[in-house]
Amino acid sequence: MSQSRHVPVMLQRCLDLLAPALERPGAVAVDCTLGLGGHSEALLTRFPEARLVALDRDKEALRLSAERLAPFGERVTLVHAVYDELPEVLERLGIARVQGVLFDLGVSSMQLDESGRGFAYAQDAPLDMRMDQTTGISAAEVLNTYPPGELVRILRTYGEEKQAKRIVSAIVHEREKEPFDTSGRLVELIRDALPQAAKRTGGNPAKRTFQALRIEVNGELAVLERAVPAAVKALAVGGRIAVLSYHSLEDRLVKHVFAAGAATTAPPGLPVVPERYQPRLKLLTRGAELPTEEEIAENRRAAPARLRGAQRIRESIE
Repeated sequence: MSQSRHVPVMLQRCLDLLAPALERPGAVAVDCTLGLGGHSEALLTRFPEARLVALDRDKEALRLSAERLAPFGERVTLVHAVYDELPEVLERLGIARVQGVLFDLGVSSMQLDESGRGFAYAQDAPLDMRMDQTTGISAAEVLNTYPPGELVRILRTYGEEKQAKRIVSAIVHEREKEPFDTSGRLVELIRDALPQAAKRTGGNPAKRTFQALRIEVNGELAVLERAVPAAVKALAVGGRIAVLSYHSLEDRLVKHVFAAGAATTAPPGLPVVPERYQPRLKLLTRGAELPTEEEIAENRRAAPARLRGAQRIRESIE
């Protein structure tokens, strides 16, 4: 797909949130979800003094972004890694603390648009869904081998799918006849399995099942649960973090990490709160910020986005 068509979500707002920390000479920014490099390119352009470390688990994304970011030369370090590996990546690079961290969670436009990956329910493709195609199990293996109870749990928890039982019993019935290998057959099955009323709400009826499978295949929530606290820990005092999430499970997780960091941990009733109990974070957004209507009109993938930001205001006293 052409990179010019790829519009990074809430780009201006992300840059503004991170700006006070990245305008300092020698600042290091981390883009934990490089994708096609849209946010990274904008960061490097707007903060000419900053150096960037960018991570992605998808080798194809790294290859395309390397071309896009080549003009910035030495200022860019691209790393093939999952974002919960951030502490190891920074240690390898000899970077003790960073000034800015950006997460743009969810599936990159490239993965959705590249038909052979099986992320999109709009086109028939092999049911893969791995962001890193060199490792792990595919969505087809999950569908064909997981016990029914486990599939129901995944669809309910990760897809918030109310009709999970009905869909799973159809999957189990079908996979006994022939294993699943393409997304088209799964979409068809979900359409047939759902009652009429359920088909009328909220877009493609397969959307929630595909989301659930993708999260399971890539271990996304478990990775995020480790990654956000690690990123906060990597921030220097004054450093800032911005996180874009695309469904309530991700957003809730980010909200909890930020809220815990922004709260005092002092036992109740202390007349003076000692330094070690003081909050480590200051929240930069009131709740989660949403994209504007103009932005959604320009880029429909921005519609579910939720942005939260926080600033490191003191060291942790471990």
